[in-house]
Amino acid sequence: MSRPLRVMHVITRLILGGAQENTLLTVEGLHRRGWDAWLVTGPALGPEGELLSRARRGGFPVVEIPSMRRAIRPADARAFFALVNLFRRERPDIVHTHSSKAGILGRFAAAVAGVPRIFHTIHGLPFHPYASPLANLAFTTSERSAACLAEKLVVVADAMRRKALAAGVGRPDQYVRVWSGMEVAPFLQPRRPRAEVRRALGIPDDAVTAVKVARLFELKGHDFVLEAAAASPPHVHYLFAGDGAWRERLGRRAADLGLAGRVHFAGLVPPSEIPDLLHASDLLVHASLREGLARVLPQALLAGLPAISFDIDGAAEVIEDGVTGLLVKPGDVKGLADAISRTVGDLPSARKWGERGREFCRARFSAEAMVASIEALYRA
Repeated sequence: MSRPLRVMHVITRLILGGAQENTLLTVEGLHRRGWDAWLVTGPALGPEGELLSRARRGGFPVVEIPSMRRAIRPADARAFFALVNLFRRERPDIVHTHSSKAGILGRFAAAVAGVPRIFHTIHGLPFHPYASPLANLAFTTSERSAACLAEKLVVVADAMRRKALAAGVGRPDQYVRVWSGMEVAPFLQPRRPRAEVRRALGIPDDAVTAVKVARLFELKGHDFVLEAAAASPPHVHYLFAGDGAWRERLGRRAADLGLAGRVHFAGLVPPSEIPDLLHASDLLVHASLREGLARVLPQALLAGLPAISFDIDGAAEVIEDGVTGLLVKPGDVKGLADAISRTVGDLPSARKWGERGREFCRARFSAEAMVASIEALYRA
């Protein structure tokens, strides 16, 4: 009797994040479908929380490579050879890489080890306008070379395909879009009553609440939200879900803008509690400057919330302006404030945007649909 096909998914670190949750759900789903699915990762370092504990309870092999870290460092050579040795020893039929560091090291290591099939998912591109020219040159050159080693390049949004091809990464026939799946049911029906969640966060019953779900870090756009909040009606409160290096700085910024009492920091929130926070809110505000396709956009729509987002990368593939939410020019604080005021000024109409978005996302963004698409890609 032949053994199940062995597939190893490789990612730099299993912190709380969209790419990490996507990868973990894929491995869990393939494991349930009878694949010999493995997860290979570096240490889950950082203040953002981790998914490594959940992975270790999944019933499939989890390999941690201590030298594989997010930053570029001399120990990358050690991580590369650790991957080569792992692939040679365990002989996977497929290696599927995620994230920039693991994507580059993993694809080259798989090629050196003679792995028959190599895939890579682009969750977000490492080169972008906010990085230094030298960093962009290094990442673009590396991604072009690594793309030649992959049979297929999976993107979570068509915007990623267009940007990658414009930078000379890969060939058009290599690209396949697979929506980034999630556990849909909790977003359709929260576990805790709205009033209970709001009380715990200190949000008044009569406040309209705009929620932002993201790490408290650069390029995530919290400053834009705070500046827009200062121009919004006083009964609008803001909920920041997430933690990170910018927590104290953002708290001071909120106080400086006179927003004390109107900005609520939920802190580090497990993924299982995000649906409750969304249902306790009235609209989503997403002001990141760089994303592939932010998972919180379909998550908010699944919860029935109207979504306001900067028009970057894959946002327009989920939010139809004026139909399921509003799109704003990136960095436009006045436009963001106007969008918030427009939404808050007519909440009954805005709730209809959320209802339309829920129907759009229900089938497209389920974890089951994502895993089925990945499995079909492998079998093809």
